[in-house]
Amino acid sequence: MRYREALNQALREELEADERVFIMGEDIGVFQGAFKVTAGLLEEFGDKRVRDTPISENTIVGVGVGSAMAGLRPVVELMTINFALLALDQIVNHAAAIHYMFGGQAKVPLVVRMPQGGGHQLGPTHSHSLEAMFLHVPGLLVAVPSTAADAKGLLKAAIQDDNPVIFIEHEYLYGQRGEVPENGGPMRFGEAAVRREGSDVTVVGISRMAVTAERAAERLAHEHELEAEVIDPRTLRPLDLDTILESVKKTNRAVIVEEGWPHGGVGANLAALIQEQAFDYLDAPVARVTGADVPMPYSKPLEQAAFPHEEHVVQACLALFKDL
Repeated sequence: MRYREALNQALREELEADERVFIMGEDIGVFQGAFKVTAGLLEEFGDKRVRDTPISENTIVGVGVGSAMAGLRPVVELMTINFALLALDQIVNHAAAIHYMFGGQAKVPLVVRMPQGGGHQLGPTHSHSLEAMFLHVPGLLVAVPSTAADAKGLLKAAIQDDNPVIFIEHEYLYGQRGEVPENGGPMRFGEAAVRREGSDVTVVGISRMAVTAERAAERLAHEHELEAEVIDPRTLRPLDLDTILESVKKTNRAVIVEEGWPHGGVGANLAALIQEQAFDYLDAPVARVTGADVPMPYSKPLEQAAFPHEEHVVQACLALFKDL
């Protein structure tokens, strides 16, 4: 099934399973969502549990925080991750901190779903990859599923979790198909997936870049006889660092691929962790492949040049072997 259909299935199953679950956001009801993730849910569950909201992200998330504290399990959809910047006060100062501030007396079982990423010519206010911004905040869980199966399993887990979850989807992935197990339950947060096994270099791909990394690994094997091990973290908080470190200790080289900006990004964080905890195993510096350090262009050729492709990953991996 398609990635968007897997998300829809997870929402439907959780709405059926728990009457405390409800969803809200701009155009999610009558219009069925900007990316059609909520198709059919208004007709099935009614406007009390599938609520169209005004265009006010700070208010939407604020209602989510308050209703979660009061015992409900809200799923908030923001039309793009860029619009979450309008709700950072509610996300960072409230959702992430309330359980800590009140000594565990209050919980915020809130899910904030939002798409990100380039490729659809939606310009700089709709297309950025800001996962690093939320990764920075203690108290939040952060999911970045790259497959339909992971999208469903992690969303079910997010809705059932008592912590606030930032659930980041990629606009490119919505139409991508993948196998989704029937009657699949929630997945565990903090468990990375080894998408491809290899012995020469570890490639860690974030969100859509896990798919790009897999394709690059196939090219490396076919054209250069290099076997790359591809790891998809799936969640960034909690992070399955052990799986990444075990791979690096085996391959002795690492490349991290992300669509976000290079300064202070997920790759910078992972590179620091790898060199701190696996330095003696490295035969080359940890390499990073990132998006361009510019606002996302609207022009299609410029937009394509602003985020990584397979050839960039291949080149970064080959560069680690240039002295051999």
